[in-house]
Amino acid sequence: MMNIVVLVKQVPDTYSERKLSPSDGTLDRDATDAVLDEINERAVEAALQLKESHGGEVTVVTMGPDRATDAIRKALSMGADKAVHLSDEAVHGSCAVQTARALAKVLGTVEGGFDLVVAGNEASDGRSAAVPAMVADVLGLPALTHAREVTVDGSTVTVRRETDDGVTHLSAELPAVVSVNEKINEPRYPSFKGIMAAKKKPVATLSLADAGIDPSEVGLATALSVVVSSQPKPPKSAGEKIEDEGDGGAKVAAFLVAQKLI
Repeated sequence: MMNIVVLVKQVPDTYSERKLSPSDGTLDRDATDAVLDEINERAVEAALQLKESHGGEVTVVTMGPDRATDAIRKALSMGADKAVHLSDEAVHGSCAVQTARALAKVLGTVEGGFDLVVAGNEASDGRSAAVPAMVADVLGLPALTHAREVTVDGSTVTVRRETDDGVTHLSAELPAVVSVNEKINEPRYPSFKGIMAAKKKPVATLSLADAGIDPSEVGLATALSVVVSSQPKPPKSAGEKIEDEGDGGAKVAAFLVAQKLI
């Protein structure tokens, strides 16, 4: 039996235009639709597969505004059992380090503790690819990152990582933190039964005080990284039009060579 925690994040829809708030340089989360990050769906799927193999419980943990409950419900509808949501206005603008420390505190509130923490390797908004390893460091746990495959045998977790240099197998004793990449699986679609069941699953909403976090430990005022300046993405310029007078192929090739594409 395993107690597995999945760290998830609600992010702006990657198919919509994302903007920064002109007032403080943080992501304008109200400017676009918000969704459960796709890499987190894969992390939830990995946790559910481990649960199906070993038994136990899957708890979803997130840190974000009130509407992040939509992302939580998506994970619950996939099959997760319960959730913990750190929701406090004071976390607005927190950097990756602050986020990792706060999540580590929240993990300490999970009923029954945990054997394994699973996360996506990189959120599609911040793109730091560092939070899972930071959480592991704060907790003093081994971090097995960028996993293409995750297996558990007794008290040992093993991951397979594929890189341009080859395949690496990493193992550690539980408890541990694992981050998965986009090739690990194809997440299941929530069934109608799962969607209805998700409405009744417990979601614990915590404030900073509930999680034992001092307000000075989070937020834009004490963040270790901030946006100094930004400007909108420039509009697309018109492309080069090539008239084919029997030499169109050569002209296209010459253009691609000039752009160093071939």
